[in-house]
Amino acid sequence: MTQAAVDQRPAPPLAVLVPHPGGQVTLRLIGRWRLDQPLPEPAELLAEVATLPDPLTLNFDCTELGDWDSGLVAYLVALRNGARQVGGGALQMDQADLPKGVQGLLHLAFAVPEATGARRAEAEESFLHEMGADALGLARSTGEIMAFLGEAVLSLRRLLAGRARMRSADFWMVLQEAGAAALPIVSLVSFLVGMIFGYIGVQQLAQFGARVYVASLVGLAMTIQMGALVTAIVLAGRTGAAYAAQIGTMQVNEEVDALRTLGLTPMDFLVLPRLIALMLMTPLLAVYADLMGMLGGAFVGILVGGLTPTEYYTQTQDTVGWNHIIQGLISATVYGAIVAVSGCLRGMQCGRSAAAVGEATTSAVVTAIVAIVIAAAVLTVIFNALGLQ
Repeated sequence: MTQAAVDQRPAPPLAVLVPHPGGQVTLRLIGRWRLDQPLPEPAELLAEVATLPDPLTLNFDCTELGDWDSGLVAYLVALRNGARQVGGGALQMDQADLPKGVQGLLHLAFAVPEATGARRAEAEESFLHEMGADALGLARSTGEIMAFLGEAVLSLRRLLAGRARMRSADFWMVLQEAGAAALPIVSLVSFLVGMIFGYIGVQQLAQFGARVYVASLVGLAMTIQMGALVTAIVLAGRTGAAYAAQIGTMQVNEEVDALRTLGLTPMDFLVLPRLIALMLMTPLLAVYADLMGMLGGAFVGILVGGLTPTEYYTQTQDTVGWNHIIQGLISATVYGAIVAVSGCLRGMQCGRSAAAVGEATTSAVVTAIVAIVIAAAVLTVIFNALGLQ
């Protein structure tokens, strides 16, 4: 016989059922019973036992059994549990011939039976119950946000009075992380947004022979709203998430509790530097984003729209005024405060596990973006009512 034919022979069975007269059945356990190899299914043996007349007593023959691990124990546990369903529970298992180690593990497995009704039933709540729970959760979350904002305002007042315990070294480090370190991603996103507005403007305005007004479109869109909005969203995903992760990790390591023990207010020591840094840097980054967006629009207007650099610059200068710039700066300041508060709030609310840190980070980004969009809508209405646009 060739080696290939030997390799193609089926593997010998690991469990063989041998019936005897008088309701005796022997299960021969053969070879290795380890989890690193395929093991037989208990259902196959139980189906074969079900065809035999009852009552039955199942014995074991372990003379050919090799080395074994928990795979054999799991098989026997499943076999015993399934035997209760065979013939109305008439099948009995005699474990006397099993190895002593297997008998000990089986004894431990069945030493304490599972209590009836111990498993918690999955209760199906009604739609009204879920709506009420969501409403209560929203009210509770709103209260926590308002309380956090109140503490932040009090911390700012202590800072103005010179009584805030804030380290200047931490503030300058946070300022650098929120400002200069964010320039590359803000540059890329703002330039691409300006290009998008430029392409849309060129395609639509070309129908009226007014391609020169693409400079007005891009300039107003970036200055009034999109520069600050793009900057805030980038900072929400970059800086706000970092704040939540940093403070959340400190919660896990009980560093926030240690600050309180030392008499330091976490609001002054952790939240206040981050809040001031973002309120200062977000308007500056928004102005930079405005310029990058205008450059992206100019890139499209010159290459695709056929404008000259002088035409584009002159049209932008005639359209964009100080009132538009002030609107963008006010919006950026509000957005920066929202990002800082969202990140620090979720970080302070973080639980004491690694999973909780991830949840806090995600929640910080979602909270900041939703609040930014709502604030953008509210500020637009206010500016329009004041006649600033």
